[in-house]
Amino acid sequence: MREQIKFVLKFSMFLLAFFSFSNESYSLSDSQIKRFCSKEKRVSLCIKNLQEKRSDLKKGKLIEIPITPYKR
Repeated sequence: MREQIKFVLKFSMFLLAFFSFSNESYSLSDSQIKRFCSKEKRVSLCIKNLQEKRSDLKKGKLIEIPITPYKR
């Protein structure tokens, strides 16, 4: 009985998480791109690359997303 309750709870959490996310995507604004690229060595190259990725994202093409580690 207890295993069934756990299964139902896990399954309902999975369905909630699955249906709560939509296929919409939001791209960075120009000011967010400039703020993000201000930390890079080559600012102009960074801005150009992110603007190209933003236009590809809006066209529906797949893009590679850079991940920067969080520093405390």
